[in-house]
This record gives sequence, structure tokens and C-alpha cells, in this order.
Amino acid sequence: MIGQFCQGLAMAKAIKEIRLSKELTQEFFSDISSRTYMSVLENGKKRPSVEKVDSLANAIGVHPLTILTLSYLIANEELKLDDLQKKIYDELKEINRT
Repeated sequence: MIGQFCQGLAMAKAIKEIRLSKELTQEFFSDISSRTYMSVLENGKKRPSVEKVDSLANAIGVHPLTILTLSYLIANEELKLDDLQKKIYDELKEINRT
């Protein structure tokens, strides 16, 4: 499931959409990534590692799951945020994590 949305441009679009919503430039990430890397990432030519998603999220000021959740919502336009949150909640509850 994760591989499907990461293979497309969903992750790239999510990162760019969040960055733009915070009115940040690609240069903002110079402490953790070059502008060139950010451009390649946002154009879907590279996929970030979990560690890179965590670094980007921390720099932007969002939770890493915000990037992943938005990626799923972009990749699956019929999916609604409330439904996805409920599914995650139910799955975590089932494995005794809530």
C-alpha cells in the first residue's frame, strides 16, 4: 500500500503543497537538504527516506504523518480524511495502542 502512493507523485505533491502552505522556499531547507534535492524531490524524481520525511516535517513544523496522510489523500482522491483517520484509529485500537 505504501509503495503504491510513493511510486507516483503523491509524496512529491504533498511535500510541495505543505511547503507552499507555510510560504516557505526550497532554500528554507538548506540546513537539511540542498535546493536541488528539494526540487528533485518535489518533482517526484526521488523518493524521500523515512528519516528525510521526518527531517522535512520537523523543519516545516508538521508531524511526519501529516505528509504521509496528505500523500494518501492525493493518491486516492475518493478517500476522505475522516475515513482515513477512523481506519488508523481502529487499526491501532485493534493492536492495543490506543
